[in-house]
Amino acid sequence: MSAATPPLSPTTPSPIRRVMRVLVDAIRGMLIGVVEVIPGVSGGTIALIVGVYETLIDGAGHLARAAARLVGDGLRGRGLGRAGEHVRAVRWSVVLPVGFGMVIAVIAGARVIAPLVENHPIETRALFAGLIAASLIVPIRMTGQKWRPVDVVIAAAAAALSFYASGLPALTPSAEPHLLLVGAAAAVAVCALVLPGVSGSYLLLALGLYAPTLAAVNDRDLAYLGVFALGAIAGLGLFVPVLQWLLANARRISLVIMTGLLAGSLRLVWPWQGDDSALMPPSTGWPGALGLFVLGAAIVIVLLVVEAALLRRGLMSTPEHADPDPDAHLDGTERPVH
Repeated sequence: MSAATPPLSPTTPSPIRRVMRVLVDAIRGMLIGVVEVIPGVSGGTIALIVGVYETLIDGAGHLARAAARLVGDGLRGRGLGRAGEHVRAVRWSVVLPVGFGMVIAVIAGARVIAPLVENHPIETRALFAGLIAASLIVPIRMTGQKWRPVDVVIAAAAAALSFYASGLPALTPSAEPHLLLVGAAAAVAVCALVLPGVSGSYLLLALGLYAPTLAAVNDRDLAYLGVFALGAIAGLGLFVPVLQWLLANARRISLVIMTGLLAGSLRLVWPWQGDDSALMPPSTGWPGALGLFVLGAAIVIVLLVVEAALLRRGLMSTPEHADPDPDAHLDGTERPVH
């Protein structure tokens, strides 16, 4: 006689809830992917807003460690067990749908969003300025404590640095950039995926590789895209462990700095700009720009309200804190969540 099937835990999601979670996570990824093709807006900012920031950070960290152990343990003849453990530790139920949504949105955004930004720069920058301004509430809220005067000073310094860096003139774009430059640029630009307030598209623009990269996406240039992907993987492998350590051991100050970087990045989306990103005073059409700014801020607020409602109903995967010790959770134990 077969044993009775144990009852489901009250917290076990139903099949419908699982499907809804996948769809919601894919939409989260699409929101991140769309802004990745827009100079001035950081994918890391949107990841913060939609609640998958630290999940993606930890997933990237485990994959980077898996790659390192794959090479190191493989060469030493120690087997690939530890690499496999890191791969299994990734929250694939979240990372895969988010990643799928990002890829779809990047491909679509390269054809639709980028021309829209080029043809209507004032309107689109005003909308994104509202989005970024309202998103400042996310890292501020994540600190979990009232800000001290020293926090304000540190955030102001980070904002000043971000403001200055975002005003540096862009390099002249190259029609056929060297692939080594492509890989190096990708390693730097991918930091925008894990560092709110830094726009990967803007970094590519500053390096003269924004237009060639969009062309490679639209033309399916596999050689260019392959080198770009390898550079991005290398950049994640180097930067993510540092960011994980900071979020685990200096979480408050890291979030304060992220807030400052976000605030300083508003320079990139000031609606009225001249040549070489020179800031200009508001001109005709400012009422419409102001309305779009308010709309952008409202979108963020709505996203945060919807996220909270979906979390309460179990229709969205729960966010988690950065893992302080990625090797400590390879035995199947639960990881902490918010």
